Amino acid sequence: MAKTATKSAKKPASKAASKPAGKPAAKTAAKPTANAAARSVSKARAKRPPLKLSMLKPSVNNMTVRVFVRAAGFDAAEIDAWGHTRSPEYMARNPAHLTPMIEDKGLPRGVLWESCAIMQYLANKHGLEKFYPKAPAKRAMVDSAMFYLIGTLYPYVARATYPALGFPQYAGEVGHSDAHPDRKSEAQKAAVAAIAEPLEVFHTFFRDGKPFIGGKSPSIADIRLAATLEFLAVIDYALPDWAKEYMAAMEKKLGKAYAEPAGDVRGYIAYVKSQASA
Repeated sequence: MAKTATKSAKKPASKAASKPAGKPAAKTAAKPTANAAARSVSKARAKRPPLKLSMLKPSVNNMTVRVFVRAAGFDAAEIDAWGHTRSPEYMARNPAHLTPMIEDKGLPRGVLWESCAIMQYLANKHGLEKFYPKAPAKRAMVDSAMFYLIGTLYPYVARATYPALGFPQYAGEVGHSDAHPDRKSEAQKAAVAAIAEPLEVFHTFFRDGKPFIGGKSPSIADIRLAATLEFLAVIDYALPDWAKEYMAAMEKKLGKAYAEPAGDVRGYIAYVKSQASA
């Protein structure tokens, strides 16, 4: 558009005067119609190959990738892997028996699991700098936020919420052991209390006054963080006001790309809570 404007400015005055008054060509060309913009987006999406995604709807790890592929415009074929991750066919491709998992011929083993790795791979392969910047310093902050989340915040969230969700806890955790229920309850309460500190780190350090970790637009770290916070509803965790506003801003910014996968997680949480109160 800048080139068009420059050429218009260089036209002789006589030609410019011959045009009907009140209809400057440069101004008309500077604002493409909404339909043209939509066609441009559709064309960009059409260039990306179809994506095969094995996932579990109640999981926030899976929600992360489901949100990302929608927001990035991939045509993802979702396969519900509930009850199939330990099957011989699945284990032959994915011995870790984890979801989400994508299948891509460009990968050395044809498949990739771990939500953060999947988002990084797809963003790198398709040049999605909006979600994962190439500038080393900006990318380092996104990576740091994700690694801090999966290494520090998420273990607390898992310890705090998995017992209520009915998910098995990790080996070595008190909740996974034969410890007395009182000890398990104490461990869960300690995890709940520990969540506040890393949350504040995301607020004051990684966001640092910006709408999102990624700045004006959500990054892959933002998608991972917002999805993680969704699980806290199962224990009625009192999120700070900034976190509530942040999650609302994520859903508003990403629209259906966020709302649809989030709806599956929220629906499962509502079901679990209804069963607990029955």
